[in-house]
Amino acid sequence: MKPPAILILGETSITVARQVQMALPEAIIYGLIDRTHSADFTYTNFGETVREFFQTGTPIIGICAAGILIRTLAPLLTNKWQEPPVLAIAEDGSAVVPLLGGLQGVNDLARQIASVLQISPAITTTGDIRFKTTLLSPPPGYQLVNPDDAKKFLSDLLAGEKVKLIGKADWLKNSNLPISSAAKLSIEITDKNNLNLAKPSSDCLVYLWEESQQIKEKSSLSPGDFAQESQGKLAIVGTGPGALNWMSPEVREVLEKATDWLGYKTYLDLGDPLRSPEILRHDSVNRLDLDRAERALDLAAKGRSVVLVSSGDPGIYAMAAAVFEVLEKKAKPAWDAIAIQVCPGISAMQAAAARVGAPLGHDFCAISLSDILKSWQVISQRIELAARADLAIAFYNPVSQERTWQLEKAKEILLQWRSPQTPVVLARNLGRKGETVTVKFLEDMTINDADMRTIILIGSSKTRLIEQGKTKQWVYTPRHY
Repeated sequence: MKPPAILILGETSITVARQVQMALPEAIIYGLIDRTHSADFTYTNFGETVREFFQTGTPIIGICAAGILIRTLAPLLTNKWQEPPVLAIAEDGSAVVPLLGGLQGVNDLARQIASVLQISPAITTTGDIRFKTTLLSPPPGYQLVNPDDAKKFLSDLLAGEKVKLIGKADWLKNSNLPISSAAKLSIEITDKNNLNLAKPSSDCLVYLWEESQQIKEKSSLSPGDFAQESQGKLAIVGTGPGALNWMSPEVREVLEKATDWLGYKTYLDLGDPLRSPEILRHDSVNRLDLDRAERALDLAAKGRSVVLVSSGDPGIYAMAAAVFEVLEKKAKPAWDAIAIQVCPGISAMQAAAARVGAPLGHDFCAISLSDILKSWQVISQRIELAARADLAIAFYNPVSQERTWQLEKAKEILLQWRSPQTPVVLARNLGRKGETVTVKFLEDMTINDADMRTIILIGSSKTRLIEQGKTKQWVYTPRHY
């Protein structure tokens, strides 16, 4: 069974959510964004999130009114054999109500949670209450051979018929089933060698007893092998600027094999065509880099295979540095065994350069104009030194809604050391819908030429603008000075 998803709508529910997590250590708490601050992850739309979990077979524990879950999932209720467990828990922990997934052990899950909350679960399944077992949902190692016959069988059993057992099964022997050797109804336990001798019918339920393949495989593993299997993984990947054909085969493989994707919505959207339904997606707010890194590490520590998604290259103004910063500063013991992998991607400056030729063909540097993580004094000093050194420069994060003056200041500094006729490349939405690539001179560059989706390449004193025929223009920096 997949790790359950505990969904809360407000911070007042976090106490009960953590109690539930004590009973289910693998469970992950998801809180509504802007209304929660201490959940493991956040989500933006309750209905969409619940339906996504349901369709991927993830057990759902909603700390909310039962009616909300019922109305949300009603359009999807078509096959009870495929429903994952769905439970509603009162905000104050006073009630645990199993709603769906009786065939997937929802009542047992409810009992497990209720024991931690020190209450009685609100189980309404008649067979479960009366017989203290669920015939449609046998324990691991047992498979009901003829589920289509179960409806009439259970109806007769609830009407007062007795049942006889053929074979041995402690879960049936220790139940409250009305067992009688002279009963009309029967339950037969067999193995695969004798399955052809069984006679399943509406009067006889047949259970195939066999250890699951998963159990067999794990039992054959050495302790070292098992530790390796259960080890959590965190891959920090760069998807490139935007186009799927710029994504490396390594990144594609890691994304497709993951259990969870985590990242800023825009970046997750870039790779979403590769995401299968069983891979969980965790959207995050863009500016919460360190929080996002910590959540990725925490999720991987639970044994998950997590991919932390960046655009471009993850090591250039992206999430790789954030992960290692958190790893160093917080150093949680649970993170020690995580297998961390960094998968490079094509950076925006590489993609922009390729669109126009080779403006980064000789020495260059990259400078972010954002003063969120460093002061403008530091930024301006680096621009001046790069200009004096005659390096081609790639400007990241040139303009935002809050930062509207830094690009003009950077231009003023550059013009002290560079010709006004220095070629400048302005590339926006590279590899995405609405891509634009413009080449102009430094003196003509304005704040209106850029935003946060723009990468700017400033040529050196040697950078040249050349013509190929009458229609094609290239920008390049010679290799020889």
